[in-house]
Amino acid sequence: ELELATGQVREALQSILHTILFLRAPGPVTPEDVHCEGFDFTYARIAHHDSATSANAIMNAGTNAAPMQPMTGSPDEKVDAAIEKLLQTLTPIGPELLSGCLTLSFYEKARRRQGLFGFMQPIMPQGEDKVIWEQWVIRVVVNNTPRPVNDDSASVIERQRIQDTSEGMIRAAMLRIFELVGSTSMDHIPPGEYQFEINCTKKAAIGNDQENIYARVKNMPALINLG
Repeated sequence: ELELATGQVREALQSILHTILFLRAPGPVTPEDVHCEGFDFTYARIAHHDSATSANAIMNAGTNAAPMQPMTGSPDEKVDAAIEKLLQTLTPIGPELLSGCLTLSFYEKARRRQGLFGFMQPIMPQGEDKVIWEQWVIRVVVNNTPRPVNDDSASVIERQRIQDTSEGMIRAAMLRIFELVGSTSMDHIPPGEYQFEINCTKKAAIGNDQENIYARVKNMPALINLG
């Protein structure tokens, strides 16, 4: 799984989540390059001054979309809140090891149609009011094992090994995200308004133990492996 040291979790997940939000933002947005402090790479996200505009754009994508109520919280707030909740709800899976899962879901509100004698009937079952058309699931293992802090060669080599391993996994996941978004049909993306949410779960409801990050889209194969 995507194994990270405690101090790496926030920045690693921010880079992954903001990359997906940037690639799925409807309409033109201003990119902002972010150079990670803990990793030697740069990723693009929606510029801070575009965040509120983009949040409304995600809800009102399409020229004929009906206006909706403003989204609660900016993308930055949603991302940071989800990461904090993940860190607070991690499940122990071994000595110094904790596990958690984040699910980024894009959805549209369930439309209602005119029923017999003018009554409104929901398309979705009773109690459901949204249709998820794409999900990105991120499984994380947090390693709390103390890093060597000495300056001897063995400690330096071990710190570098840990850093290179984590950075390599994140780079591979980011490249896979770009590959999937660029090669996957956009037919499942609704033409009207849509929203997103980020949920924290102890274990993904779908997938297998060999996948650390994957996407599920409507009307396509159940899983797209990002691992």
